[in-house]
Amino acid sequence: MNRSSALRLCASALLLPTAAQAQTPPSGTATRPVLGAPTQAPPYATESVVNHPRTIGWPAGRTPVAPRGYQVVKFADGLDYPRQALLLPNGDVLVAEARTKPKLDAEPEVQRGQALSKTTGFSANRITLLRDADRDGVAEQRFVLREGLNQPFGMQYAGGRLYVANTDGVVSFPFQPGETRITAAPKTIATLPAGGYNNHWTRNLLLSPDARTLYISVGSASNVAEHGMDEEKRRAAILAIDLATGRERLYASGLRNPVGMDFAPTTGTLWTAVNERDHLGDDVSPDYLVGVREGGFYGWPYSYYGRQDPRHANERRELLATTLLPDVAVGPHAAALGLAFAKDRGGTDQLAYVARHGSWNRAEFIGYDVLAVPFAQGRPTAEPRPFLTGFVADAKKGEVYGRPVSVQTRSDGAVFVVDDAGDTVWLVRPAS
Repeated sequence: MNRSSALRLCASALLLPTAAQAQTPPSGTATRPVLGAPTQAPPYATESVVNHPRTIGWPAGRTPVAPRGYQVVKFADGLDYPRQALLLPNGDVLVAEARTKPKLDAEPEVQRGQALSKTTGFSANRITLLRDADRDGVAEQRFVLREGLNQPFGMQYAGGRLYVANTDGVVSFPFQPGETRITAAPKTIATLPAGGYNNHWTRNLLLSPDARTLYISVGSASNVAEHGMDEEKRRAAILAIDLATGRERLYASGLRNPVGMDFAPTTGTLWTAVNERDHLGDDVSPDYLVGVREGGFYGWPYSYYGRQDPRHANERRELLATTLLPDVAVGPHAAALGLAFAKDRGGTDQLAYVARHGSWNRAEFIGYDVLAVPFAQGRPTAEPRPFLTGFVADAKKGEVYGRPVSVQTRSDGAVFVVDDAGDTVWLVRPAS
């Protein structure tokens, strides 16, 4: 079987129709169901816990597990907490390496948990270029493209410039695919409020298809605005920058921590994966995917899924009437951070891949995987289903091999999965 045939077979298997049971929509303006939305428990039905994983690394020969018909290849390892990747037109892969800075005033159990999970510590603050010159699925060359950055995450390329999102602002550099080092001074595109609750320092980027508008995701500074809304200006939002004029507008708000962003191939709608709020119990509230409407408000911090957050009882209740709801629920505290649409299918059928970094505010682990969500004509059509698993080593011991944080897709059906705690980039491709 050739790769093209294998690709069609694999994608068809993932898109077999399933019964997507209708859910009763939460109160609010939406009348359609939210796919994957469970019957939500009331707030505080279970005690809020701190349950960080212990990262033990990948044993020799072990890889994540993909569906039948796919091959998992270690594209590159030995990185230093890789967070986001960018596929360049010439086939090179850029990887931003950065880590959360330790908070000295954090509770001892939080500090210990973050240390065990590898989320905090020394930050490499660089972009590494990976090159698979012989196209065998393994990067045999690597170069430090740029260092001395400030917690870089999102990257985009267009028109001879590389755009990089540091935690405190977006910069650009002159760059051409094929180059292996950037020495030019950066040009500031936008300054941003720095840092944030847990891992909300990440700033992701997405260029419009015409390369005129740069979308920037900015997570909240807090869990539920416990420091006041003045601290949340230009946060919990997606911003849009007109690159010709530098003019900024608030594209959408009330999105607690939107990280992954991509355009649906058939409609051009901007979709994002949102990491929802903590400390309401094991099953409140699910992370989600949503097709973003310009000017839309999505509830944070006052409500979730159309329900008032008890920590903001009777505040801004008038917003409930205009708050927009998610489209696809992907699990409570699962840390949905990565999102990319498949680029390999024509017609109306599509897949969206979602990287779930894994829970820490839940008694039992959830996430630590990549999901596939079937789409048709730009809308989700069935419940999310597993695509890449095997990251959990021993749930009872709280041990994981790694944690998927972001995904990128290639036109031949391949999916790149960035595993930050595992210091690895995995390539999942249709078997030959």
